[in-house]
Parts: sequence; structure tokens; C-alpha cells
Amino acid sequence: MAHALALAARGLGRTWPNPAVGCVIVRDGRVLGRGWTQPGGRPHAERRALDQAGDAQGATAYVTLEPCAHHGKTPPCAEALIAAGLTRVVTALTDPDPRVSGKGHAMLRAAGIAVTEHILDDMARRLNAGFLKRVTQGLPFVTLKLAATIDGRIATSDGESRWITGPQARRFVHSLRLNHDAVMVGSGTARADDPDLTARDIGATHQPIRILLDRNLSHRPDSRLGATARLHPVWILHALDAPEPAQHAWAATGARLLPCTTTGPHLDLSAALRILATQGITRVLSEGGGTIAAALVKASLVDDLIHLTAGRLMGADGTAALGPFGLTQLADAPAFDLLTHQTLGPDTLTHWRRA
Repeated sequence: MAHALALAARGLGRTWPNPAVGCVIVRDGRVLGRGWTQPGGRPHAERRALDQAGDAQGATAYVTLEPCAHHGKTPPCAEALIAAGLTRVVTALTDPDPRVSGKGHAMLRAAGIAVTEHILDDMARRLNAGFLKRVTQGLPFVTLKLAATIDGRIATSDGESRWITGPQARRFVHSLRLNHDAVMVGSGTARADDPDLTARDIGATHQPIRILLDRNLSHRPDSRLGATARLHPVWILHALDAPEPAQHAWAATGARLLPCTTTGPHLDLSAALRILATQGITRVLSEGGGTIAAALVKASLVDDLIHLTAGRLMGADGTAALGPFGLTQLADAPAFDLLTHQTLGPDTLTHWRRA
């Protein structure tokens, strides 16, 4: 199952709206076939493993998620496992999708196949946290990335921010983009940095959806995002009353425009994320500035926090990594639990999860 989970991880950022699933087929201690969900969500992991195995009669399949039991674009994987003559199926998680949700396990058992559940389920739950959250809560899993100095600054008083962290940390961020379905920034960051938000210099064969939160479509259509929108997808969430000329200009670049409700002068972030979930997005990496970061944290929309700390000091006149929270009591401060920490060249990476 650990091997199946490692295979499943290869699909992160590429299988949405489907989960990233891994499957290993074993008989008499020998691996016959293995597979993971392919880009776009098909073929499924079980189908790939069965095709590689050829003859799987009497074998055991280790699958990281309950095999599907419904007819979609492909026949149910549970039926494929039954037809292959397997005698046992071991799974990590029950699929919460109402079209499956126990039906796959029941189909296997009805066919006389022994089913063992909940093997390494904690690992599987962490791996597919985005899919699980989208299905059960209608929201994508959000990772907030912050790169700051020791004293929590992301730019000088004049706005200079490239580069606070070193090349190893930047390379890590590019790999992080690849295992998320989408990378998201706000209009302030877009105007200040003119980013392209692609994964570079790591041999990437695909790119995440690039998402811009821009209430009034104030970012320039001739920016890097606009200039490359037909090459790599750009989605822009904007207010219902965003200026029509700006809407037409951005549509002409090939960007996809998604109207969103507002809360006061800003986009409603919860509504924005729900819109992304309806479009199939399961994992979002937020690389926005302090305003977006603080708003996401305050609204309890951040699941994981990746903090990169550079060995520099900027002082109080530098730009803070987070905007104001308006806290008056320490007990009200959002809390995160430390998962891992490591050194990346001259910088330190800490990975936190919402408590």
C-alpha cells in the first residue's frame, strides 16, 4: 500500500477533478502490474495496473481509494477487478463520492472477493486531501506559501522582493506548483511582480492553472499572464460589475473569466474558492501578497502553510508577509501545527497544517 500511495502521488496536480489513485497488483509475492491515475483523470489506476499485469487471476490488488462503482466515461473499476479474477482487494479509503461511497466495496464482496479496508488510511487521507475536501465541503484544499525574511518581511520599503530566498527554495516552489492543480495570486501581487506563475527549470511536462483574483480587472492584459494565456490557462475571478472593456480585453487574450460575488471592496474568497471547486479544482497554491494571505487565514480557508525563511533582516519599514488581522487577544490567533522542517541551501522550510 505504501508503494501504491507513492505511485498515486505522481498524479497530484494532474488528475483533477478526479482523485490521484495508485494501484499495485501482486500474486505470490511478485508485482504483476502497477499504475496511477493518468493526466485528466483517465485511465484510472486500476485499469493501468490490470493492463500491465495481463493475467491477474488469483491476485491481490492494493488500491489507495475504493474502486469506482459507477459508469462514467469509463466502466467501473470494481467490475474490471472482478472480471480479472482477483481474489482479494486491499484499500486505504472509502470514496466519499455519493456515486461510490461503499458501493465499490459492496460490489467486490458480492462477487466473492475478499476486501480489506483502512490500510494506511491516514497517509491516503493526507495525499488526497484536496479531492476529499472538494467532495465533502465543496472547497479546494488551499496551501499558502510565504517566503519572508527572519523578521517576516517580503519586500523592502521600495517594493524590491527578488530574490529574498535562494535558488534551492525557488526550485522547491516550482515543484510545489506542479503538485497543485492551480496557483493563485491577487491583483496587487500581479501588478507589483508581473509573474507568469509557471513551473520552470525542473523539466515540467505540464503547468498548473494560473488564477488571478482581480475584482476590477485592473491587471494589464499585456502582462506576462495575458501574453501567455493561450499557452497555459489563465482563469480570472472578478466582480460581477467589473468594467466591460477590461472584460473584453482579457477575454481576447484567451483568459477564462469567472464572475464572483464581493464582500465590500474585495472578492468573497470563500465564494471564489467554491467557484474553483465547481470547475473541478481540488488543490490551490496561494502565492499572493500579504492582503490575500491574511484574508485567507482570517477566513479559515488555509489548510497547509509552507513558510520559507531567508537569513535576512529588513526591519519595520519592510513589507510584512501578512496584512493586519485586527487581533486583540492571543487566544484568537490562528494556530498551525508543525509537520516538517528542512534546510534548503541558505533558507529554512517549515510545513504547517491548520490546527
